[in-house]
Amino acid sequence: MSEPMKHLLKLGDLTTEQIMSILNLADQLKYEYKHGIAHPILAGKTLGMIFQKASTRTRVSFETGMYQLGGHALFLSSRDLQIGRGEPVQDTARVLSRYLDGIMIRTFAQQEVEDLAKYGSIPIINGLTDYAHPCQVLADLMTIRERKGSLKGLKLCFIGDGNNMANSLIVGGIKVGMHVSIACPDAYQPDAAILAWAKESGQFAIGEDIAALVKDADVVYTDVWASMGDEGELEQRKKAFASYQVNAAVMALAKPDAMVQHCLPAHRGEEITEEVMEAHADEIFEEAENRLHAQKAVLVKLMK
Repeated sequence: MSEPMKHLLKLGDLTTEQIMSILNLADQLKYEYKHGIAHPILAGKTLGMIFQKASTRTRVSFETGMYQLGGHALFLSSRDLQIGRGEPVQDTARVLSRYLDGIMIRTFAQQEVEDLAKYGSIPIINGLTDYAHPCQVLADLMTIRERKGSLKGLKLCFIGDGNNMANSLIVGGIKVGMHVSIACPDAYQPDAAILAWAKESGQFAIGEDIAALVKDADVVYTDVWASMGDEGELEQRKKAFASYQVNAAVMALAKPDAMVQHCLPAHRGEEITEEVMEAHADEIFEEAENRLHAQKAVLVKLMK
């Protein structure tokens, strides 16, 4: 039996058993949702959702998820909170802990998420930081397991910027027994501490040789070349990542039945071609839907 979770700050905090337990519950909740079986497990509970970064999937999936679980979600932009006008995060954490049953925050600095957990007394969920995107990777793992039947022994190749997605995919993938490879320019590598952990902890490879790294991949993953906050570097990044595109030639090097994942939004013609995007649309948009089910599982684990 897995240890009870207190927060979801980053996947590095979770055990393999905890990750698998979330995925199993997500599968169950998805089955019930698809078959019209109500599950008001969080009736009377309220989730505060703090957004300092814009969002489509994160806001809609968490708000809808709380509604389907019988609870209520409050949208709180930085314009709505005193935290946006200089109130210390520790004071915000203490106040909101007295009103809410949980907080999901989508922000820039990982430290802000960690501080909410340190000073608050309710579960904190990382909806995205510049360092990590654990909710997305739980949905990714759920989707891969649905399509492939299991996770252990599969090869996942991420192509592109060594950003929060790369960081979380490395940790999540290795923890569930996948082989993870990262193809990225040397100047845009993932977090150094995560790379050091990966090289010690599992089957892992990184480099600039896309052909070698994507060879025999079961899953090919990509993300935009310029994440939120990096838009000022867009032209420089377009040059750096010009050869890091998921296209037909790259897919031909992966396994014949390889699936494609993209956390969205996608910039077709940049990190992924229109052709590959449309050929794998079912997998990519199932992945987007699974944000709802995976996050509902996290909410139940933390707030029940």
